[in-house]
Amino acid sequence: MLSTWVVMPTCLPLVRRRCLDCVSERFQANGKFRVNAHHKLLDIWLLVLCTGCGQTAKLTVLERVNVRSLHPELLDRLHANDLGLAAELLQDPAVLRRNRVALDWDGAWRLDTGGPDHRDREVADVSVRFTARIPVRPLRLIAEGFGLSRAETGRLRTAGKLVSAVRLDGRLSGDFTFTLKR
Repeated sequence: MLSTWVVMPTCLPLVRRRCLDCVSERFQANGKFRVNAHHKLLDIWLLVLCTGCGQTAKLTVLERVNVRSLHPELLDRLHANDLGLAAELLQDPAVLRRNRVALDWDGAWRLDTGGPDHRDREVADVSVRFTARIPVRPLRLIAEGFGLSRAETGRLRTAGKLVSAVRLDGRLSGDFTFTLKR
């Protein structure tokens, strides 16, 4: 029987960027936006706070965009400081690339296995689904889901008892399946 595990975010990830005022390299997004108007053109930034000194930095979302080219619902969400929109924009590769930042997901996600009933089976077929682009090592997920150490999951993989069509020792942020034979 195929079990489904879900990897989901619990909060917004930290933004990895060097602070100009202190030595910190982590910023926390709180979902606040700044929309600046230049006649009919808008600049839109996502505000982030340094975890060390509290200094505010801006991540560029859109630059010099005509007001009429934006959907009114999007503009309303920006003015309302929608936390869901902030989460969407933080996962947008174009926004991350434009601002030359990366995300730090440590402690910002959880694994929902649906209960401990899968731990007692001889053969476990598991499908792992991601609700957001969270880069995680599959061996770490498997170890956490089955209550094993990472060294033990590594030994199971080398013994051929843990198989998958994807590479299990790298980072993944997309859905995959695996089979564990005990």
